[in-house]
Amino acid sequence: MLIIPAIDLKGGQCVRLKQGRMEDNTVYSNSPGDTAKRWAAEGAERIHIVDLDGAFSGKPENLEAIREIRRAVDIELDLGGGIRDEATAARLLEEGLDFVILGTAALESPELVGKLSEKFPGKILVGIDANDGMVAVRGWADVSKTPAVDLAADLSSRGAAGFIFTDIARDGMQTGVNVEATAAFARAASGEVIASGGLNDIEGVRELLKFESDGITGVITGRAIYEGTLDLAEAIALTKGA
Repeated sequence: MLIIPAIDLKGGQCVRLKQGRMEDNTVYSNSPGDTAKRWAAEGAERIHIVDLDGAFSGKPENLEAIREIRRAVDIELDLGGGIRDEATAARLLEEGLDFVILGTAALESPELVGKLSEKFPGKILVGIDANDGMVAVRGWADVSKTPAVDLAADLSSRGAAGFIFTDIARDGMQTGVNVEATAAFARAASGEVIASGGLNDIEGVRELLKFESDGITGVITGRAIYEGTLDLAEAIALTKGA
């Protein structure tokens, strides 16, 4: 199971939000590249990048910061936020990203997931953010009437390489991952399923590892590693049995 540090970008800075509220953010660094180097040095094999401004505007807004991260590290990078058409996905993959993540577009245009998955096999992930089990979109501003597990099953059939599942109520709150909901989601999906939202400490990693056989292949960590309640190197060592 991968432990994946998050770099959330707002105005070119590394920040963390609480429950997706743009006005409730903490700035951790003015240098996304240096932040990426730090996590790579501690053993990260992938970094999860979120263009928060892009999630709200509908198009990538932090391209220079994303390029800075790509130049800084030679590990896998995935990116979500504002990727809502084929041209944007293609351009970002050309920039050197390993995976792009569709969120709002996946719910509103599921056929786009199929089209992109065919054109860029293994490169298209879907970010499914749930509020009480229902899919939320547009930077979590709108909650749909579509159950997250139903969308997972549909998009799996269309060729999505994997999913990032976030429980909005837990995100940025360090209250623990909603393991049961994530495991249920993983059983409904195919491909990799990465847990997100709420990881607080090493005990949370141990709990997730119990459900690895359900299809949970990774977990994203943000505030916990920035504020020191989780040691990234220790968590990675645990997943590798060290």
